Amino acid sequence: MMEEENKEAKDQPLAEVEPNDGDKEANNNKTSSGMDQNVAALLTYVLGFITGIIFMFLEKENRFVRFHALQSIITFGGLFILNFILTAIPIIGWLIGILLAPLSIIIWILLMVKAYQGKYFKLPIVGKLADEQLNKQS
Repeated sequence: MMEEENKEAKDQPLAEVEPNDGDKEANNNKTSSGMDQNVAALLTYVLGFITGIIFMFLEKENRFVRFHALQSIITFGGLFILNFILTAIPIIGWLIGILLAPLSIIIWILLMVKAYQGKYFKLPIVGKLADEQLNKQS
């Protein structure tokens, strides 16, 4: 009996799978650009805040893509500004900047993977800000 249930669960498309681990699954698979929403969400992170800005202008309807675009803008825009400021501070700023680089890459990869999986993955502070901004725009 368990094998039948597992087989049925594997045969379901991703959009019908129930959310787990507290992550919201994306429900609407359409974007105004015609791309799959998980691909569009992944692309919002590819060039950091630049692609986030591009997708904020391109995508007018899909909340999932807009959320990831805003999270990309806030996260990588903030990291860009922080890195710019740190490079102006001799020695200590440079050392902190060197430590910040691998952390930025890890965050970048994590966000792209979660977006491609179709999950509303929120970074602790930034995700809340992005969600609040989207609610204000709606």
